Amino acid sequence: MTLCPYDPMTLRPYDPMNSYLQRPCTVSEITRQIKGLLETNLPTLWVQGEISNFTRHSSGHLYFTLKDEYSQLRCVMWRERSQRLFFTPQGGMKVLAQGDITVYERAGQYQLSVRQLQPAGIGELELAFEQLKQRLRTEGLFDEEHKRPLPEFPQIVGVVTSPTGAAIRDISQIIGRRAPWVQVILRPTLVQGEGAAADIVQAIDEFNRYGEVNLLIVGRGGGSLEELWAFNEEIVARAIYRSRIPVISAVGHEVDFTIADFVADRRAPTPSAAAELAVREKNELQNLIHLLQQRATDSLLRDIKDAQTKVDMLVSSYALQRFEDSLDQQLQRVDELSNTLVKGLDRVMVGKISSFREIAGKLSALSPLSAFQRGFCVCQKLPEMTVIKESTALKVDDLVKLRFKTGSALCGVESIEE
Repeated sequence: MTLCPYDPMTLRPYDPMNSYLQRPCTVSEITRQIKGLLETNLPTLWVQGEISNFTRHSSGHLYFTLKDEYSQLRCVMWRERSQRLFFTPQGGMKVLAQGDITVYERAGQYQLSVRQLQPAGIGELELAFEQLKQRLRTEGLFDEEHKRPLPEFPQIVGVVTSPTGAAIRDISQIIGRRAPWVQVILRPTLVQGEGAAADIVQAIDEFNRYGEVNLLIVGRGGGSLEELWAFNEEIVARAIYRSRIPVISAVGHEVDFTIADFVADRRAPTPSAAAELAVREKNELQNLIHLLQQRATDSLLRDIKDAQTKVDMLVSSYALQRFEDSLDQQLQRVDELSNTLVKGLDRVMVGKISSFREIAGKLSALSPLSAFQRGFCVCQKLPEMTVIKESTALKVDDLVKLRFKTGSALCGVESIEE
């Protein structure tokens, strides 16, 4: 039987003469002994390798494996350290990792607890740049249809950059010279190093929540690829993409391109060029106003000239030159139309009167009054005033009313003859 050679609490060798300590080791004791030996005897070290099995946990912790041709090493990078990264680790990337060898007791495995992580060379940064660029292009973040037009006359321009760099100085001077009425609001921001990408994202979101800014300039002066890397971070690209305010990206010099340049609504080669894109020069606006005034004046003069030509034509026309003759002719025409109207009305009235007389004659022939003229009368039973057509409708002692051509009479029925 193999006995536990170390005290699991002190990690000192057991006294072989002490029988109490002569007992089998538990798995936890062995793991704890290994943990103590590794963690106390191995110093903080740098490890170079290729990333594989990369996972970003929802907690923000990073889990991955470093491997070379012959072996592999599990790694963990806790959230408070991973937030300081200036690039996004990806599978296949060669990196340098500084950290401490620790033992995860529950799984019984040793791992590198990473303090710092950086690409093994410029080539790795360029690889990371191209990989992210391709992925975001596939998602459509660079599509022209998503790019918003810049406001033609912004009143307030927000600037996301360092308060001490040349970028804000150049932007302020150029906007102040070109359009002194435009207000510039600076949100001081980290532009390189730990936490720069997160600070840029926060600044863009703050301007969007503020809601009073018409245009954003996001950028910094020139630098190396590592110094500009904050503007190649995915979180910065997505912050620019979701911004409701149009964004001009102004990072580095003319030859420098970043992911932010591809996502932004406009890319300026330098911060100074961004300021020139943002506002129109006051002299240019004055010239434009003068041009518009001249066009309006020319247009008005053309309209006046056309109207004068029409007036001259009317003045020289026959109607105005011989106005009385024209009026007499129109009066004569009125008389002709009046005579024609009277004659037409006479014809119509004659025809209508003839038709009326014909219809009146027919109605007179059919009228019951014509029967009165021949000695007939109308008998109505009282009190219903029902017209009696047959004697059977009456009985003795009924009262009837007889209506004649002129006047009427009340009578009583004494007898009925059928």
